[in-house]
Amino acid sequence: MARKTTQAVFPAPDHDHGRCASDAIAHAEQLCAARAQRLTPIRRRVLEALLSRHKPLGAYEIIARLRARGAAPAPITIYRALEFLRENGLVHRIESRNAFVACINNHASGDPVVFLLCERCGAVGEAGSAAIADTLKSAARAAGFTPKAPVIEIAGTCAHCRG
Repeated sequence: MARKTTQAVFPAPDHDHGRCASDAIAHAEQLCAARAQRLTPIRRRVLEALLSRHKPLGAYEIIARLRARGAAPAPITIYRALEFLRENGLVHRIESRNAFVACINNHASGDPVVFLLCERCGAVGEAGSAAIADTLKSAARAAGFTPKAPVIEIAGTCAHCRG
């Protein structure tokens, strides 16, 4: 019998982060090509900055990372790149931290996203749940409401920090 493989919500500290990031960039390139959109150099660099770790970064932290690799773009440039990446499901906004995290899961646009925020190491896990999605969609439908991008943020301690 074939084993079902699932992506860990919190990648192990010793996971192959280079492969994780390169897979996400490849996905972004494919998605943009399929939608006849451009993953411009600045959009790519912003996404790469967010993929450099599994922790959320604010716009000015992204600018600082890009400055370390060359010229620092203006904040409006970063915000425009983030807006494009968000609209295409490549980046999520962590509202409670006023920061952004790269999406490493391939999920349908508009599906509820559950973020697990580790208060110790700062890592963000993105957990999918069909049951939560169905409950939220049913509740919204019953209220005659159309959600734009349902997000749930839960703070706590990840298994790596707890162990």
